[in-house]
Amino acid sequence: MISVADRLHTVEEYYFSRKLKEVNLLKEHGKPIINLGIGSPDLQPPSKVVSAIVDSMQDATAHKYQSYQGLPELRQAMADFYKKHFSVSLSPKTEILPLMGSKEGIMHISMAFLNEGDGVLIPNPGYPTYTSVTKLVGATPLFYDLKEKNNWLPDFVALEKTHDLSKVKIMWINYPHMPTGTVAPNKFYEDVIEFAKRHNILVVNDNPYSFILNQFPRSILKYKNAKDHCLELNSLSKTFNMAGWRVGMVMGKSEYLDSIIKVKSNMDSGMFYGIQKGAIEALNCSDMWYLSLNSVYEKRRTLVWELAEALNCTYDKNATGMFVWAKLPEFVKSEEFIDTVLKNDSIFIAPGTIFGSNGEGYIRFSLCAETEEIEEAIARVK
Repeated sequence: MISVADRLHTVEEYYFSRKLKEVNLLKEHGKPIINLGIGSPDLQPPSKVVSAIVDSMQDATAHKYQSYQGLPELRQAMADFYKKHFSVSLSPKTEILPLMGSKEGIMHISMAFLNEGDGVLIPNPGYPTYTSVTKLVGATPLFYDLKEKNNWLPDFVALEKTHDLSKVKIMWINYPHMPTGTVAPNKFYEDVIEFAKRHNILVVNDNPYSFILNQFPRSILKYKNAKDHCLELNSLSKTFNMAGWRVGMVMGKSEYLDSIIKVKSNMDSGMFYGIQKGAIEALNCSDMWYLSLNSVYEKRRTLVWELAEALNCTYDKNATGMFVWAKLPEFVKSEEFIDTVLKNDSIFIAPGTIFGSNGEGYIRFSLCAETEEIEEAIARVK
């Protein structure tokens, strides 16, 4: 056997990749599993999006290699989207780079800016990919606490006391926050930009949940001096039910994007033409799309709240996004709890610990299941 690269010893297989093998095995043995663990939208994209990709198949350039920067009309649609929904002005030529999903962007940004040993500030709890990518590029994860008593927002004074920030290069933030659903106030964005300026850190806001059950979408790029020290990632996966299409974007100062494209252009050969055409249609959706989408999620969330209560959990009704973050009864361990529910009730729920040590004592329900399935889950546990 050829030995693997040392970097693979720093990471494990993604939790959901491992756990779904177990869940699927249970299904194969006849268990009627209800999956409330994964945030993979089960609803359809807008119909005009599907029509656009079908129609594009006849275009003369549809099956050729595409530009690394994406179609000019796609970048324009992204710029128009940010102007309309976030009041952020971006140059479609120099300040927007389409991506094959924002997860790709996490790797590209890390490869573009991190050297071995550089520090990376990562939220605890937070998206596990921030940590795994940091380790894969040889940088050092430095976790900063997010806790319920501080509304899942960082304490910058404590952060400056607990970490040597002299070697920190990147800070990952993610609001509306996954997994807790917290929406950050205006002051947070002002504070984090000032923090980045003080310590010469590149702050990257991962922002794919802005339009799910959230009345006040915000972009960090709207705030004063943000472009000097900040990038923003966004995605069509959740907003338009296009997770499998893999369409995202990174936005910010042209000099930063020029560095990212050096990585990206060596790792892919451009996004498929038809997907870009579909993405343009999605970004041009009317406000009725968002109202219709959220009406479905509102009904599902109400039922998940009922399920959480049936499991003796508490939750925050002000949280947003396509998940419900719920607190377990005192002294109950997250992974033990979800394993018990999986065994006894055939319901899969994500344990809070997969998002970091501060997720102990919490679980996360996904809203990506039909109301009938959630109602069945409630019946099983009552």
